Amino acid sequence: MKLIDTHAHMQFPAYDADRAAVLQRARDAGVAMINVGTQYSTSQAAIELATREGLWATAGFHPGHLAIQSHHDAQELREPNQEEFSAARIRELAAHGRIVAIGECGLDYYRLSGVDVAAVKQRQREVFGEQIAVARDMKKPLVIHCRQAFADLIAILNDARLAITPQGNGVIHFFSGTADDAKALLDLGFFLGFGGVVTFAREYDEALRFTPHGRLLLETDAPYVAPVPHRGKRNEPTFIIETAKKIAELRDMEFEELAARTTANAKMLFGL
Repeated sequence: MKLIDTHAHMQFPAYDADRAAVLQRARDAGVAMINVGTQYSTSQAAIELATREGLWATAGFHPGHLAIQSHHDAQELREPNQEEFSAARIRELAAHGRIVAIGECGLDYYRLSGVDVAAVKQRQREVFGEQIAVARDMKKPLVIHCRQAFADLIAILNDARLAITPQGNGVIHFFSGTADDAKALLDLGFFLGFGGVVTFAREYDEALRFTPHGRLLLETDAPYVAPVPHRGKRNEPTFIIETAKKIAELRDMEFEELAARTTANAKMLFGL
């Protein structure tokens, strides 16, 4: 393998019409992938896909799917499907041999209009804490989603005093914080994942350059946020090559060196 997409959602309905072709393009390009669960149904689908296609998967509960606020995205779920959070169900799914991490889980304060904001934030923090406990007990790294909530995230992780695996505590996926946020999270033993947004938005450059070689991971978050020159299209794992090229440019590295380092990082953190 040449590159590892550490955060994709190939089990989503967005790929129902041509999933086999998309997976074959990734194989042909030397791109391996971890498909990330967002609730029970999508975690189970990720396991089934991983088993069938020789991929990896995660199991977790995205903060946007809490029944108190559930958000529906047609690329992810054909129909709205509210599921009550249960740590026991996450543990059951995470026991599968293809599961390499717990998540995606975390905090998302972006879509909180029309809800009891204080109640939603509190419930998100509670559910995140329960998934941290699952990760700690099962010694599997966390895949953390954080949007407009970095102060609370860092406070929770500081209080948790994690040492999940010797290789690291997990990854902050699609990192969108400041350089100060990056430093705090790196100090807490996390890797930072960067996706296609770095090919067209410059506000992440400082954090990207600040991240040590040994803590950098690549991702697509497919089907979302395709990189230049594919903006506006459905994203897919093969497009990670464009993201890697841009990150290599920003970090003044050869593409081959970046590919080798980030692939080694993913293998180390997730035990691939």
